[in-house]
Amino acid sequence: CVNVGCVPKKIMWNAASAAHAIHDAAGYGFGVKETAHDWQALKARRDAYVLRLNGVYETNLANKDIEYVVGCATFVSANRVRAGERLLEAERIVIAVGGAPIVPRLHGAELGITSDGFFELESLPKRVAVVGSGYIAVELGGMLRALGADVSMFARFDSLIRSFDEMLQQAVVESLETDGVDLNWHAVPAGAERTDDGLELQTEDGRTFGPFDELIWAVGRYPLTEDLDLEAAGIEVDGYGFIPTDKFQATNVKRVYAVGDVTGRDALTPVAIAAGRRLADRIYGGMEGRHLDYSNIATVIFTHPPTGTCGLSEHAAREQYGDAVKVYTSIFVPMINSFSEHRTQARMKLITAGPDERIVGIHLFGPGSDEMLQGFAVAMRMGATKKDFDDTVAIHPTSAEELVTLR
Repeated sequence: CVNVGCVPKKIMWNAASAAHAIHDAAGYGFGVKETAHDWQALKARRDAYVLRLNGVYETNLANKDIEYVVGCATFVSANRVRAGERLLEAERIVIAVGGAPIVPRLHGAELGITSDGFFELESLPKRVAVVGSGYIAVELGGMLRALGADVSMFARFDSLIRSFDEMLQQAVVESLETDGVDLNWHAVPAGAERTDDGLELQTEDGRTFGPFDELIWAVGRYPLTEDLDLEAAGIEVDGYGFIPTDKFQATNVKRVYAVGDVTGRDALTPVAIAAGRRLADRIYGGMEGRHLDYSNIATVIFTHPPTGTCGLSEHAAREQYGDAVKVYTSIFVPMINSFSEHRTQARMKLITAGPDERIVGIHLFGPGSDEMLQGFAVAMRMGATKKDFDDTVAIHPTSAEELVTLR
């Protein structure tokens, strides 16, 4: 997260948001002209910020008398690991090695980069191909486009962020198209080649795209379990290399635990932190039974504008609750967009279930969605109903008030 994930990503998203703001400033009477973006200056500041955070974490470890061992650990037994020349023995072991970007096994795949490589770019590539349709693909594609690149995206199916509510899928697609991103559907990569003009991407149906200056693989992530020698400890993994755990983060081996992306659950930094804290609370804090509830975890995709979701999609809610589901939606142009060229619409959806209309899903797309969702997620976890929202006096004028005035 800190090095090649959400922290530097958010910095780049902020830069892209600034580019959007400059473009929209004319609507508010500012004679702001499009200006060149200094990628190298931003990268230098971003990298320095990340380096400072590295130092903060190392200081925090030292202040708490936690030994920091640099090395690749491998299991020797269920309670011992080897890191370089050192053999370490512990009463309990927690596996939190995370994951890494997948590079497909295709001809010429090495010509492309992953999200890790994106943060190493020394300059803005003019022509970019982004292969993938999830979080990372959508965020990178949007940021690069906002900062001035010509972006083409390639999706295996005919939609993006397919695990999200259909309303959000449509909103993200329309937003990217409005911003000038070239979206290519049913484009399954078959290989890549370097030509005199740049990189070319071939798809399984025989099409060729390009040339591009950069090709970014954003086709998923895999757990970093292969080199841990888990078999030496008898730790089981599933067919994808993830480590199954119970609700207490326990593996199949006593006193060995796993948290974060390596478990195959929600691949989000706050989820890993929350799981780790609850594990510590239970083992060392005397909080018997303490564990993470993985339901109703709010998450945001940093598109432009942001996309937020918590709970069930409409499709999932109808599968679970059937005719007991009631849906409330609102589509509107936020005031801040009313004077911009594109007048991008915000979209909101509340999904309720049962006679008391308990809220089981909240889906947002629009300015400020990333910030407003956190508070509504608390209400949802507390069992809020539609009536609770109706009884809440709105803050006007805001986009958030739409959620408490839906009819």
